[in-house]
Amino acid sequence: MSGRVPIEPQRVDAPLTQSATFLVLTITAKPGSIKTIRSALASLDGLAKNVAIRDLGASFACTVGIGSSVWDAITGLPCPAELHPFIEVKGAVHTAVSTPGDLLFHIRSERRDLCFEFERQLMDILGDAVSVVDETVGFRYFDVRDLLGFVDGTANPVGPAVPASVLVAEEDAAAVGGSYIVVQKYVHDLKGWKKLKAEQQEAIIGRTKLENIELDDAALDQQKAHKTLATIEDENGDEHDILRDNMPFGSPGSGEFGTYFIGYSRQLWVIEKMLQRMFVGVPEGMHDRLLDYSTPLTGTTFFAPSASLLASLDSD
Repeated sequence: MSGRVPIEPQRVDAPLTQSATFLVLTITAKPGSIKTIRSALASLDGLAKNVAIRDLGASFACTVGIGSSVWDAITGLPCPAELHPFIEVKGAVHTAVSTPGDLLFHIRSERRDLCFEFERQLMDILGDAVSVVDETVGFRYFDVRDLLGFVDGTANPVGPAVPASVLVAEEDAAAVGGSYIVVQKYVHDLKGWKKLKAEQQEAIIGRTKLENIELDDAALDQQKAHKTLATIEDENGDEHDILRDNMPFGSPGSGEFGTYFIGYSRQLWVIEKMLQRMFVGVPEGMHDRLLDYSTPLTGTTFFAPSASLLASLDSD
């Protein structure tokens, strides 16, 4: 019998739900902040059960990510090999900005009230140990479409490919069972987008709008579609997937329409290469034309440690 302690990952592969809250926080310099946060993270599973029990069919889940600048203070463990602050990507026309964030809570449920109640109880526990950088409430839009009208997340891995694409394995022993997370909050120019013909929109996305059928790739020296630029291969030509759990958000009354991008990956370089391809272009100068209608307001990187690691934080 093996004496190895089992490592339980967080539910990074939880199903896409009707509602989600993306909560990005920074840690304050108040005395006891780190202790409060360690205790809160250690008890996260119990807090989630308190809320989830109210409707077991609502697929409630919460994933927490920790930023590089506070990793040591919170965990006292070696930093995951690729974890570092979000690196700004500056293209000739568009920029993927880098913004602050020490903690990310990705809260999901079929019911908005369960997300609300969990966040309320969580913030009561955290108190003045944290400050809110951004809070975005997302919703599922029709048949998993974004507010531009296209199906989002078609390229996600499924089945056994999910853990292989998302969870760190033996390549980084200190980070086994964890996952890198990148979040970006995009706002859309819907008025400009709607001026385009459906065929122009489809050429930008790389899929048909109604049926979600993938279009052929452009020639090497031609303008590439979003789906092509977001497809990542290594030097051997092997494709690397990430798990996207994007959600639309917005307020028609205030004229805000957007997509909250959240990508989970076993290897951070995969998402970073994707952003380079989108913002700088392939070849350089031919950026992702979707960015002409979608502007990132935030950009932050986190690491979601295993649930086993989180549970151990309050043991000392």
